[in-house]
Amino acid sequence: MPAFAAATLAPLPLIATGATLGGPLLWAGLAYMAALSILLDQLLPLVEADAPEDAEFPAADTLLILLALLGLALPPVAILGATNPALSLPEKAALLFATGLWLGQIGHPTAHELIHRATRGKTRLGVALYAWLLIGHHASSHRLIHHRHVATPLDPASAPRGRGFWRYLPRAAIGGFTEGLRAETALRDRHAKGLHPYTTYALISATALALALVLAGPTGLALWLLLAAHAQLQIHLSDYVQHYGLTRATGPDGRPEPVNARHSWNTAHWFSSALLLNAPRHSDHHAHPTRPYPALRLPDDAPRLPWPLPLAAAIALVPPLWRRLMRPHLARLAQPQRNETQG
Repeated sequence: MPAFAAATLAPLPLIATGATLGGPLLWAGLAYMAALSILLDQLLPLVEADAPEDAEFPAADTLLILLALLGLALPPVAILGATNPALSLPEKAALLFATGLWLGQIGHPTAHELIHRATRGKTRLGVALYAWLLIGHHASSHRLIHHRHVATPLDPASAPRGRGFWRYLPRAAIGGFTEGLRAETALRDRHAKGLHPYTTYALISATALALALVLAGPTGLALWLLLAAHAQLQIHLSDYVQHYGLTRATGPDGRPEPVNARHSWNTAHWFSSALLLNAPRHSDHHAHPTRPYPALRLPDDAPRLPWPLPLAAAIALVPPLWRRLMRPHLARLAQPQRNETQG
């Protein structure tokens, strides 16, 4: 837990102080989010050890709640800093980019963990953070569509082999919204109760945009939209990288095989795993969605990326490079399956 807390909280004082004063602290915050994880992952050994089975982490959810509350406060702080005349234009750009990276790399895993909690208050906090970033529907599409249909054509968040990220993005964004809406509406038809979740998402997002207008007028609104777009881009990049090219076989009954460890890419890099709340241990999350993030494991048969997740996401922004680098890794995964079929 100290590693998770230190990695996720450390950049916030740098970003927040930089929003007021600019200067070296602000650039240090940007360097932390943009480069430090990649550098430390190359210098430190891979972490293979798993937490003991049935280990408990009482502080895990406390850190999630703290990070979520800080994530709600960070966009207003960034907007005030970006409209602060004391900051230069490069400093304002650095502030916005560092903030967007924190929201996408730490805020997103935080909200993701919270929406999988059984406690209603924690789930609602995760929903609020997603809706604050104008992507509240992700709470629906992730739980109701992605976990059910992952690694099949029915999941907009699963990219087939050969599809570049920029071709994948429109379907992931639009399909996630529409499929989540369809699933939530079907649930309401069977168990109508309270506001439609999409109405809740819209109200929270409208509150966020109204706050942006109060803080800095049309400029504040534009900046909030920019921060949200940056965070959403990273959310879709994460889904793209963690399931690219992996497919579930179709059985004789026409149904896909059960989800297993081979349907998610994982990484074992120490620092980025701490920074991303163990999101790179993705196979175990799909097998045990409610398992606390410090207890997630690395299955022996789970496919692994050779790069830390943030670096893999950066590579995916250049589709020809991504396809070329991923080709041998997909080929190695396919070979055992061909052997099993022949046997």
